[in-house]
Amino acid sequence: MAIHKLTDLKIKAKIREVQDLSFSPKPKNALVGDGQGLYLGISKGGTASWLFRYMDHGKAKTVGLGGYPATSLQKARGKAQNMRDARSGGVDPILAKKEEVREQRLQLAKAKTFATCAKEFIEFSRPSWKNPKHGQQWLNTFTQYAFPVIGQNSISDIHSDEIVRILSPIWQTKTPTATRLRGRIESVLDWATVHGWRKGANPARFKGHMEYLLPKVRIGNSTHHPSLPYEQLPVFMKNLGKQSGMVPYALEFLILCASRTSEVRSAQWNEFDSMKSLWTIPATRMKAGVEHRVPLGKRALEILTIIRPFSGINFVFRSGKKDKALSTGAMTTRLRRMGMTDVTVHGMRSTFRNWAGERTDYSFEVCEQALAHRLPDAVAAAYLRSDFFEKRVNLMADWEKFCLSK
Repeated sequence: MAIHKLTDLKIKAKIREVQDLSFSPKPKNALVGDGQGLYLGISKGGTASWLFRYMDHGKAKTVGLGGYPATSLQKARGKAQNMRDARSGGVDPILAKKEEVREQRLQLAKAKTFATCAKEFIEFSRPSWKNPKHGQQWLNTFTQYAFPVIGQNSISDIHSDEIVRILSPIWQTKTPTATRLRGRIESVLDWATVHGWRKGANPARFKGHMEYLLPKVRIGNSTHHPSLPYEQLPVFMKNLGKQSGMVPYALEFLILCASRTSEVRSAQWNEFDSMKSLWTIPATRMKAGVEHRVPLGKRALEILTIIRPFSGINFVFRSGKKDKALSTGAMTTRLRRMGMTDVTVHGMRSTFRNWAGERTDYSFEVCEQALAHRLPDAVAAAYLRSDFFEKRVNLMADWEKFCLSK
């Protein structure tokens, strides 16, 4: 079979010929051969690319070798020879091409550091995060713990011992932070593997790997948000009522509704129906991504009435004179001013849960639904379609009565 049939002059002439016919009634693509499986495909628009064509068990297959003229005739012939060599060695040229691409990506990855990939992954993930602060939280943990150890390492050259070096100092003392950090590193490395910048198993994976490289967390080491004993809550509520400003009303409302900080500080007037004594928080603002209905007691409704003249057009508990949500730490700051240094705002939810569990007969499901918690049993949660709203009306009324008992 003749080889090297083409020259650059012949190629350019053929491309012009195809381009001239592009305005005819029936424009056509063209395929010209150089010999031994190397072809140049020319589209009706005049763009051209190299192809290696061969038969495999009676089936025609094609491998792309790059565009012309970026890939010159000489380079195309060299690539075609590599394909023929692969075939003679019993390797499918398509598989050989894929391996070549993988190797090129791995070579490129040597210039990609973990820090670079981590920042790219954060930007990639940002649109899917409900809270815009997640990106900063990811970057902060990487900057504090991971970047000093592997930040400048090639993404393709990160191993288990380095992950252990990052996690060991905080695995027992800051378990929640270490757990989140491990998962975030794992996500970045998985993302890099999918893009062809890494090979092999993920060194940050926990099951069957890190669980045997890191010591088991001692029982009782997990930290929780400090909460106020429910027996002390009525006195605290009385003292809170003596405070002035928008923030104390927001904190009182949060406690009466057993809500999260983000749910209250970003509450908007269009979520409330005073006639039905109902606050409906949309799924986009809920941690579990599910709409949550909150029954409002008399005092909660009274708070809304009191602050309405001083509130914003959109936000219920506005910040200053501007119609925007309260700052994240506004309620925490008020607690500190009241001398509550060992209690957190989120811990008030635990206060409610302990009261409901020890002082009432409401079922576990009703109490958990009041907190908008997912049931721990995934199967039971799949079959449970009720939010127990009517029962929660009574639960929250009893809770309000207890809160204001002083």
